[in-house]
Amino acid sequence: MRNLLQRIFSLFIFLIILSICLPRQICAAEQKENLKLYAKAAVLMDADSGRVLYGKNPEEVLPMASTTKIMTCILALEYGNLDEEVEVSAYAASMPKVKLHVRQGEKYRLEDLLYSLMLESHNDSAVVIAEAVGGSVEGFAAMMNQKARDIGCFDTYFITPNGLDAVVNDSGKIHSTTAADLARIMAYCVTDSAQKDKFLEITRTISYDFTNVGGGRSFHCNNHNAFLGMMQEALSGKTGFTNNAGYCYVGAIESEGRTFTVALLACGWPNNRSYKWSDMKTLALYGMENYQYQELYEHKEFQDIPVLNGIAGKQGTPYEEASVSVVIEGQEEALPYLLAEQDQVEVKTKIAETLTAPVANHTEVGEVSYYLNGQLIKRYAVYTDGAVKERTFGWICRYIWEIFLP
Repeated sequence: MRNLLQRIFSLFIFLIILSICLPRQICAAEQKENLKLYAKAAVLMDADSGRVLYGKNPEEVLPMASTTKIMTCILALEYGNLDEEVEVSAYAASMPKVKLHVRQGEKYRLEDLLYSLMLESHNDSAVVIAEAVGGSVEGFAAMMNQKARDIGCFDTYFITPNGLDAVVNDSGKIHSTTAADLARIMAYCVTDSAQKDKFLEITRTISYDFTNVGGGRSFHCNNHNAFLGMMQEALSGKTGFTNNAGYCYVGAIESEGRTFTVALLACGWPNNRSYKWSDMKTLALYGMENYQYQELYEHKEFQDIPVLNGIAGKQGTPYEEASVSVVIEGQEEALPYLLAEQDQVEVKTKIAETLTAPVANHTEVGEVSYYLNGQLIKRYAVYTDGAVKERTFGWICRYIWEIFLP
């Protein structure tokens, strides 16, 4: 009986400790579980920092259909010539619907095809663009995959420029991404790319008219991103659908200086076309209601660090204690960060207590680190602001010589 009471008491104490140590993390998890989403995988991301603010299966690898085309567009903007006249190959003309119905041998301005790509999601236009910019579909896919790695998307694999379901036979790898990677790609398109303004101009255009080179055929494109008219905060977006991927969407919203990106994968199949709009609104509102910018940067001033066996000042004496001043990199920087009420920020400072001569100028001697919910988000190095020479036996001899034999 006594052993049973001891076990019950021990369990009671354990539960009390657990409730004290993890309350905020548990509340955050419960809050996220309350969101009801249709998508199999979904992410709400802070576009500026890349932080995932909400995730549902964020790392699950899934096909992404025509949301692929945001990568096709941004690469064409960064590496292509918008005024270039590009020719249609037989392969490009053979693409299935949805298509512009380009014909082999026709020529088009690259810029016009980007509107076709992003407004109407034409699959043939995507291939014409890829062949013009990358030399071939395979070459362009290699560029897409390299760009994905460059911006930190390591679970994404592009095979096509249009997002049609595809698989590499020898490896079994499919055309795929994760919700986290897709949201990060959109964040790159709207905040980091040197061509972000042109990307936004194209994807926000309501309708666009153009002709092929020579003017023999005319085309009219309407923007099928209905979300642009659903919320005034809507910034950009791209829809997608294939039989394997289901309905997909990647979008960006802007509100009060905050930019969020949202990625939705496998968000229903026919006849559930509207599920993606419901999920998009849910995540957009969650972000706008719960996250605000807060300034995290703390101005730091440090005491001089003693330098053992160092020469104090320019001349010094054998009896003076040497020291060196230190400064933090980016002392005037700001560190604004989107935070929710439950987020915890901790600033940790680590500076060497003493140094040993010789000490060079701009030697790293410590750091100031910022942690958000236990994860490192920013590190500032602390450097010496000056140099200290070593007090050697030879220097002492010269010092004594100068005193007694001036």
